[in-house]
Amino acid sequence: MPSKKQTQRVAVLADSDTRWKWGALTAQRIVAAGKGNETDIRLDGYLLRGRATPTARQLSEVGVRADALREVTGVEFLGEMERARERYDVIVLALVGGAVQAMLHGLAQVWADRPERPVVVTGYVGVVYEKLADGLLLRHGADVVLANSRQDAERFRAVYEGVGADAGAVTECALPFLGGAPYAAPNDPYTVCFAAQPSVPESRADRTYLLKRMIRHAKLHPEREVLIKLRSKPGEHTTHIEELPYQKLAQKEGLPANCRLVYGHMGEVLDRTDLLVTVSSTAALEALHRRIPTAVLTDLGVREALGNHHFTGSGCLASWTELDEGYVPVPDERWLARQGVAADGAYGTAFDQARARLAELAAKPQLPPLTPYYTLTTAPGYLPGILARHHLAPDGRPLPGAQAAAKEPGPVRQIVRQAARGAYRHGVQRVAPVIRRMGEL
Repeated sequence: MPSKKQTQRVAVLADSDTRWKWGALTAQRIVAAGKGNETDIRLDGYLLRGRATPTARQLSEVGVRADALREVTGVEFLGEMERARERYDVIVLALVGGAVQAMLHGLAQVWADRPERPVVVTGYVGVVYEKLADGLLLRHGADVVLANSRQDAERFRAVYEGVGADAGAVTECALPFLGGAPYAAPNDPYTVCFAAQPSVPESRADRTYLLKRMIRHAKLHPEREVLIKLRSKPGEHTTHIEELPYQKLAQKEGLPANCRLVYGHMGEVLDRTDLLVTVSSTAALEALHRRIPTAVLTDLGVREALGNHHFTGSGCLASWTELDEGYVPVPDERWLARQGVAADGAYGTAFDQARARLAELAAKPQLPPLTPYYTLTTAPGYLPGILARHHLAPDGRPLPGAQAAAKEPGPVRQIVRQAARGAYRHGVQRVAPVIRRMGEL
């Protein structure tokens, strides 16, 4: 019999370039029709207006295309979900925890009288190494809370069950952007890639130290190419704020001929990488998935503040001194299996559980109301502030004046908004560091 083609309508709300990448790719991985059917996905992207709203260049670098893409406020998004003639099948909230919580309460309000509603999915963009309980409880209430590994799934359930919240939404999968050809043999020239992070490490001294070690490695190994893979250009923001871009530090230090700054899609950079070096970037998991030798730096210590504590037991911890001397870390296979890296070739089935969960929810004649753990009963001193930051009242309804403020801005407001965003980024990257240094005098 000929297959029956279905179209699944998915909305992804994201607040940064990395979360857009995670949300859109997650939607493509987990939305699938039943056996014997083909699936088309109609993907509508919504970018939450804020300090980290991605630029056109960042969106292009991510490489994920949507059928429609627009910038919205939280209130605008809720209004769109209320007015949409055609019901979405799935909504992916690819947001920071507080924004997820606000949207869950807002959606619960706009769907209060609806017999049918979309399935709501959320999760984390990468390694969860801080604010585990806080971030998880802010995401509670979604129909599906994705965990990127077996270890995360166990931790997530333990947190929910520990506070008496329903843990049934926790669903194990993997990071959606793993892939690419497995590493086979060294390139010519042998290429070392440092995956930079916007906020780790934070201090000028630590970031300058790392840059100097990269330069030293390039000078010690003139036959190698040393790439410094950057997340954003000055003036752009990602998920985290970058006060001291490596670009500016490099202008002072000066780079040897075989050491250079690069941008672009991480997967394309990994295609020519022989050794991936980082403090704690999710790029380490991408590299390990492809069997690319990977080093997680210990130079600044193994600390929760750096996030490299997540890699204890991985076999990947190393210092620049060891790398200078030719050491190549060998990952622990058991650790890899627990982290959802799927370097053994099991990645093709990593999303089966999430697809089954979605199919199970879609088959129900009616989904229950969204019921986040945080309410005015469980968190009366916390929840109202979270909702207010997104212009929502404690009951999830838009605050007075929020609807008018959410209207599409005219040309003058657009210019003012762009100027304000530029001033904010200037303050973060230029003024704030100066004030901090003055405070240390």
